[in-house]
Amino acid sequence: MQNKNNNQNQPTGDNPPGQPTPQTLPEHLASVPDFRRGQGKMHNLDIILILMLMSTLSGYFGQRATGDFVSKHYEELVEALHPKNDKLPSYQTIARVMQHLDYDKLTGAFFAWAKTVVPISEHDWASLDGKAIRGTTTDAGTARQSYTNLVSLFATKTGLVITQGKVTNKSNEIPLVVELISKLGLTGLVLTADALHCQKNTTEAIIASGNDYVIGVKGNQKKLYEQLKKGAVS
Repeated sequence: MQNKNNNQNQPTGDNPPGQPTPQTLPEHLASVPDFRRGQGKMHNLDIILILMLMSTLSGYFGQRATGDFVSKHYEELVEALHPKNDKLPSYQTIARVMQHLDYDKLTGAFFAWAKTVVPISEHDWASLDGKAIRGTTTDAGTARQSYTNLVSLFATKTGLVITQGKVTNKSNEIPLVVELISKLGLTGLVLTADALHCQKNTTEAIIASGNDYVIGVKGNQKKLYEQLKKGAVS
């Protein structure tokens, strides 16, 4: 099912004349709250967060792996990040931050930055997709079964993720998608989704955001399904 929205704007990464320069990644990361006490705090939180992001993007997952990444690339990282006294945080410091960090705030800050650098233009397609995270299932095979589901909106042309959120089970994916669309901040796109999201609230949110949609329809929505069949034949 497709909607045509005529009031589209071009969401490019270029900065139009007269508009403020987009914030850098460290500036976005400054919005992540620092749970540490000021006394004895040797390393800025944004440096630690950048190290975490760089290590993850380089395939180093987890606390110990992040420490290994820093040790392996210490000199290059010091040259690039200019930390205080040319010293990077220890494995123990990074591990403590990773244990107590507000990951929802970190995710929000990262994708707020990502939307300013992901190359995406008017009429580009972006896909909504939910995937269960391996290893998060509890009470498998029972009525209490639960798992963490990651919902992403990614640019179809480049495969780069624009925004993302998580829920604890599949039934909560629909309101999360509405929230992600409402906070997207990009217009002129064509959003695609499977039949799970053929919902009035979802399509209304897409239209209100200034984007179009192509959404699957299944036979369990009989009236709509038959209308579309007749339209396709005619």
